[in-house]
Amino acid sequence: MPKQEPMPCQLYLISPPQFVPDVFSEDLKRAIAGGVDVVGAFQLRLKDVSDDDVLRAAEVLMPICAEHEIPFLVNDRPDLAEASGADGVHVGQSDASYDEARAILGDNKTVGVTCHDSRHLAMTAGEKGADYVAFGAFYPTTTKEAKHHPEPDILEWCSSMTILPCVAIGGINQENCGPLIDAGADFLAVISSVWGYADGPEAAVAAFAEKLQA
Repeated sequence: MPKQEPMPCQLYLISPPQFVPDVFSEDLKRAIAGGVDVVGAFQLRLKDVSDDDVLRAAEVLMPICAEHEIPFLVNDRPDLAEASGADGVHVGQSDASYDEARAILGDNKTVGVTCHDSRHLAMTAGEKGADYVAFGAFYPTTTKEAKHHPEPDILEWCSSMTILPCVAIGGINQENCGPLIDAGADFLAVISSVWGYADGPEAAVAAFAEKLQA
């Protein structure tokens, strides 16, 4: 079943894997200021830290997102998403299962699922009730080792054949995002191209906004 009304493509901001919450909160504010209309979601993705560190970061950052009605999701851990009061969770194929995440969070929270380069995984996630599916890595990335490299046509397929919003991830920046937008991505998941942008996160999001709103 195709989508009845195509969504305008937005940014899905993902946090760096490690940061000091009170410092990073200012970067998040600047990023949102660069284009609040194009920031569609934020994911807290901390690695190699304690559960308490994740909850502390959520406590600091979630109100910033809530102020601008930006959904706040936690990576990997539906239990911490529930404990923090987050809007949902994103799970990979080797993390908590969709079924486990939905059982913990209930029907009113967002559960997104990584599907790599697989139409089958996307269809399965959709049949189970996932709120969105994510494909990638589309481009080379230093954020994590990428074993799957889909082509943009998987976004065209998802947009035309399903009602699921689709997220593109992996090495996406202001220069290479055009083909993914044209292919029908609903969200561009971005990390280093925002937080590591030479002119700062506000300028980074503003540069993306020019592409997204073109």
